[in-house]
Amino acid sequence: MGQLLDLGYSVDAILEWGAVGRLKRLHRGVYAVGHRKLTWYSRCWAAVLAAEPDEAAPWRAVASHYSAAYLWGLLRFTPDVMHVTAPTRRRAKRSFCVHFSSILAEEDRAICQGIPVTAVPRVLLDLAIRARPEQLEGYLERAEDRELLDVREVEGLLARSGGHRGRGRLAQALVIYRSDPAFTRSKFERRFRSAVKAAGLPEPSMNFNVAGFELDAYWPDLRFAVELDLFETHGSRAAFERDRRRQEELKLAGIEMIRVTAPRLKREPQAVMRSLAALLERRRQELQPGPTAAAALN
Repeated sequence: MGQLLDLGYSVDAILEWGAVGRLKRLHRGVYAVGHRKLTWYSRCWAAVLAAEPDEAAPWRAVASHYSAAYLWGLLRFTPDVMHVTAPTRRRAKRSFCVHFSSILAEEDRAICQGIPVTAVPRVLLDLAIRARPEQLEGYLERAEDRELLDVREVEGLLARSGGHRGRGRLAQALVIYRSDPAFTRSKFERRFRSAVKAAGLPEPSMNFNVAGFELDAYWPDLRFAVELDLFETHGSRAAFERDRRRQEELKLAGIEMIRVTAPRLKREPQAVMRSLAALLERRRQELQPGPTAAAALN
């Protein structure tokens, strides 16, 4: 009703509209004009208005969680329930979900498609509470694709998010997006060789030339290679196309190849080495002569 008053309509006029059915009640103090056939965006805006706090509150309500994710394009499906974050608790029964936060900073709020929303870093933090790791990685990937992901802003939010339940999960998912100056090419190679040695695996030849290509790590007897991937050297479309062509040509030359990224080697070196050991053993089994070949050799 406040918006109608701000537009210059009198209280009497507003009451008359209500009496004749021109105002359709959606929530307490929130009305649709003329009809209730609203779009999802209109219903989201109505939920935000219905959750508005008293004037004394430090900030106003915003669409949040899955509603904000949909507005930003991080969620592919329309949420069934509207989610709103407000600075004051309300006991009234609502047809939408209200989250309470007394410390939503100014940088945690934004406007998207004309609706007050939580900013993208805060959306990611809120979604991290319930999201499975692969889901959270998908949200981050979509934010990056839409050029909405600022890692420094997310890290700043994590630094001041205290005991937020999504903090640890988001920090873990963000690891692959953090630049790490320790991972230069030479240091990455040394770390890989050290991990191979610690795992008791055969040592590969490094920067080995075969089939017209220089391979980062290569086991000649197994015709098996590992490409050590740094994002900085594979971040362009041309590099993307070149890498795929390279892997195809190596396959045609009878060389198997896998990729290991710097963040993953740092994050889970033992898991990487377990996978590598299994793949090397599988390759060894594949190259062993079968019964027919063995008979022919005899």
